[in-house]
Amino acid sequence: MEKIIPRTNIKPGQKNARISFNQYLLELLLLGLIAVMAFASPYFLTPGNFLNILRNISMQGILAFGMTMVIICGEIDLSVSSTVAMSGVMIGLCWGKWGISGIMPGWFVFLIGILAACAVGTVTGLVNTYFVTKFKMPSMIVTLAMMNVLYGICAMISNGFPVVTFPGWYSTIGAGFTLEVIPNAAIFMLIVFLLIYIIMHKTKLGRDIYASGGNAEAARLSGINVVRTKAVCMVLVQITAVISGIILSSQVMAGNFTFAKDWGMTVISSVIIGGASFNGGIGTMKGTMVGLVFLGVVSNAMTLLNVGEYAQYVVRGSLMIFAVVMNTLQGRKQA
Repeated sequence: MEKIIPRTNIKPGQKNARISFNQYLLELLLLGLIAVMAFASPYFLTPGNFLNILRNISMQGILAFGMTMVIICGEIDLSVSSTVAMSGVMIGLCWGKWGISGIMPGWFVFLIGILAACAVGTVTGLVNTYFVTKFKMPSMIVTLAMMNVLYGICAMISNGFPVVTFPGWYSTIGAGFTLEVIPNAAIFMLIVFLLIYIIMHKTKLGRDIYASGGNAEAARLSGINVVRTKAVCMVLVQITAVISGIILSSQVMAGNFTFAKDWGMTVISSVIIGGASFNGGIGTMKGTMVGLVFLGVVSNAMTLLNVGEYAQYVVRGSLMIFAVVMNTLQGRKQA
């Protein structure tokens, strides 16, 4: 019996063009937005404005790069926002106890504060991994609970008040400029981007992360330690939260348990808009960077056009829904 092959009207060139269009849809939308804003506001296409956009997305960007690893691995971490707040509070408390009195050298006190914050982040990541892998609990629920625990601890150790015991030079970390033009915060973001890009796309750990997120059972049968891989991702995203917390506290010269509470949606939005999938195994660091810049340009455009704060929440939420819908449709086509 002759096999019947269904005919299609789509030519190979048209198919390749359609695939390229889907792959670079976000970049095209970003270029279109930039073109529109170039005519809508005379202040948009200026070097100072673009550097300001980079500075504004830097702290959440550092966090988003770590979150990309976690989402590709098939999990999610909502507790990182509390780690951002905890980092600034711990460094401020350490300086207030040992730095002001001169008991220890300033650099050593600063190092103690960073190591203490990293230790808290590491323990948090390991605890999250334990409950997710041992009891098969959804990572969203586990990390949401841990977020509230850490915010509560942060509030207790600071007595519910902002911690402002920081040295004057501390502000140069996040608010300073290199060559009097480039924001230091943007430089930190680019360094973190390059490091995680190398991990994800040039190392065995990166391949293990993609495999564990794509199909955990197949990855386990092929010899990959899935639990260890997830633990590494959960710990590394906490370290990025510590870095982000240091930059944030240095910009405002204060640490507060209320910091970064509304960062979760922006961070996850940039990762999902950049092409990552909540199902795991799909996503790139380049995509997250484009998603970050896209959201940064959207936020900057709304500010220049005097769009109200409440309307901005509507726009950001709508963009995330749009990204999830697009990812779902593309996933179905690939399947």
